[in-house]
Amino acid sequence: MWQECARECAGAIRLYRIIFAILTLLAIGVQLLALLRAQAFNAVNFFSYFTIESNLIGATLLLVSAGSRDRLASLDFFRGGAVVYMSATGIVFTLLLSGTDVDTAIPWVNTVVHELMPLILVADWLLDPPHRRLTLRQGLIWLSFPLAWIMYTLIRGSITGRYPYPFLNPANGGYTSIAAHCIAILVLMAMLCAAVVWLANTRNTRLLRNSVWP
Repeated sequence: MWQECARECAGAIRLYRIIFAILTLLAIGVQLLALLRAQAFNAVNFFSYFTIESNLIGATLLLVSAGSRDRLASLDFFRGGAVVYMSATGIVFTLLLSGTDVDTAIPWVNTVVHELMPLILVADWLLDPPHRRLTLRQGLIWLSFPLAWIMYTLIRGSITGRYPYPFLNPANGGYTSIAAHCIAILVLMAMLCAAVVWLANTRNTRLLRNSVWP
């Protein structure tokens, strides 16, 4: 009975992963076409948004997870990072960027990449957590990507004068303001890392106790 339930759950999880991954890629593609038609498209600028990068990471991992028959520890590790990045995307957009032009002007596209996908990645993590326990040290490794992105953004911005988000532009309060925002966001993401690790281990323990795995 438990095995039959697990097989059914696995099929449903695989299906929704494919559906939401395709929806995300479609949303990004539609926004790209809209920018091209408006002759306002710059590929480097568009793909330098943390929102776009985190959504591409999330969609890719949903597809890889849907097609993977083996539970690799490395895949679950990268899934956890995607959960952190998408959660941060949703929170930062809500608190700092709502109403700001971040090249996702099409309403349904904005909803998908800033609101829906963060929820989907968190739900996916809860429905199908890693089979192996994670450590906080492993979770904090997930911060390497946003740290690298901040460095890239500030260096590129100092050269081109183009910053993807207002709070990273020194014209809006100087570098003191930038440092304050970056520290606050990194603290938030560190807390998200700890939460994602805790959720995974808690769900892991409960599923083992019930002997049910998707």
